[in-house]
Amino acid sequence: MKIIISNSSDTTIYGQIVNQIKEAIISNELKSGYLLPSIRALAKDLNISVITTKRAYEELQKQGFIDIVPGKGTFVAGFSKDIIYEEKMKEIELKIEEIIEISKIIDVSREDIIEIFNCIYEG
Repeated sequence: MKIIISNSSDTTIYGQIVNQIKEAIISNELKSGYLLPSIRALAKDLNISVITTKRAYEELQKQGFIDIVPGKGTFVAGFSKDIIYEEKMKEIELKIEEIIEISKIIDVSREDIIEIFNCIYEG
């Protein structure tokens, strides 16, 4: 697993970690049961604060993507397809909101947006 931190990103460092680990799990690059680096090891590898990696891991645990087992390590959680579906639906909704905002700026109608969508969707 390779995590790349960008200091020029608008996303916080812990958010970048969360997003990259989530994407690796959703894409099945990291499988259920995979042992993640310890908080300290990840912090050292990324040259960032232990508090930042701890916060990222806590967020991933809260969202159900990882399990933190005291004394044993941090593992990719076993999860259902529902979690993946919900994450991807949130991503789609955000992109649609962005499209709507742009279309309003340049005064593109809903019908035109739907027509563009249908053309692209049908190939």
